Amino acid sequence: MNGNYTLPEKVIKLMEKGVGIPNPWSVEIGEDVDIERISGKGVVLHSGTKLYGNKTLICADTKLGYEAPATVVNCQIGQGVQLGGGFFKGSVFLDGVEIGYGAHVRDGCILEEEAKAAHTVGLKQTILFPFVTLGSLINFCDCFMSGGTDRKNHSEVGSSYIHFNYTPNQDKATASLIGDVSKGVMLNQPPIFLGGQGGLVGPARIGHGTVIAAGTIYKTDCPEGGKLLTGNSGTRVEKDFTRGLYYNVGRKTRNNIYYIANLLALKQWYAQVRLSFFHNHEFGQELLKGAVEKLDMAIEERLKRFRAFSQNMDASVKIGKNISTGEKRNSTTGCEKELFDNWPQIEECFTKGLEKITALKERDSFLDALNRGRQAGKDYVETIQSLDENGISFGTSWLQSIIDRITQEALDVVPSCR
Repeated sequence: MNGNYTLPEKVIKLMEKGVGIPNPWSVEIGEDVDIERISGKGVVLHSGTKLYGNKTLICADTKLGYEAPATVVNCQIGQGVQLGGGFFKGSVFLDGVEIGYGAHVRDGCILEEEAKAAHTVGLKQTILFPFVTLGSLINFCDCFMSGGTDRKNHSEVGSSYIHFNYTPNQDKATASLIGDVSKGVMLNQPPIFLGGQGGLVGPARIGHGTVIAAGTIYKTDCPEGGKLLTGNSGTRVEKDFTRGLYYNVGRKTRNNIYYIANLLALKQWYAQVRLSFFHNHEFGQELLKGAVEKLDMAIEERLKRFRAFSQNMDASVKIGKNISTGEKRNSTTGCEKELFDNWPQIEECFTKGLEKITALKERDSFLDALNRGRQAGKDYVETIQSLDENGISFGTSWLQSIIDRITQEALDVVPSCR
């Protein structure tokens, strides 16, 4: 009792389950929260924690709000996660994830095992593979990042970094692939480093082993990886800006296609590989369901943004005819027209299930190798990192075949965009 007031029933029941609530009067549990989806083993809800949403799931040993108040809405949180403070909505945090205070994590994010972020980081539609680490004061929305092998050898984004994901033409067909799915899932790739006080202009493709020097705003692609990239000469450039007129449409089209193809391959990885590792996990099936739901959200978001981009192409062609001449505009017009005219056929390449029927022999060979190599007590990361070269080769070939087939079929619809 506190004066004439009684603690809310859900707070009392959580404490009876064993949830640590040092200051129960400061914790708010929404009416739609199912407390049966909150573990009683080692979970701590610090002062100012607020939980909402019937999809909210919290596994053992998770700590919320130690550094500052934390609001969690319909997130699925694995074991041993620490969310220091901020706002977290519609996202998944797998085992061992740590995020500092001031976070703003919105819908569609998946942070895999032991991914980390320091204070004041903004994420949305962001996928981080295991061990990827973000510094502080970062805006890293609409992108994917892999690379690295452990907590000492991991991909990292330096403090005050921005992924530029919104264009002057007000579209967001700008998702960037930093690393990839087919090799990244094997957790054996050299890390990527994006230097602090820099930025990446989406949509971009950056390969494993790449270093972008601090202070660099990088605007192109380096999918081959293994490069040191620097720039920013500071030279002043002025030219006319015409709203609605697009340049480099072919590159943007290719990068959007490739990004979505990677997401579809990742969904197959969850369906065929990740699935079995959730069986013995507390709330494992609900956690898996949450991750797959976020992948579906990511695919839907990218299709929505790519569709809107394609619908702008007709106006761009008309504007270009009136004000622009020269090789640069002429070379992009065919791509713009094909993209606008053939969007339904392009979208069908992503929705007709090619990822489920491609490279089945390689898939089955990989699953056989995975099952042979599995040992009792080994978790997902340990098992993947114990695969031999043949197993890795089968897995990478399977996923890359999915990506290549979807990409090829989509580009066949818009040959001028190659």
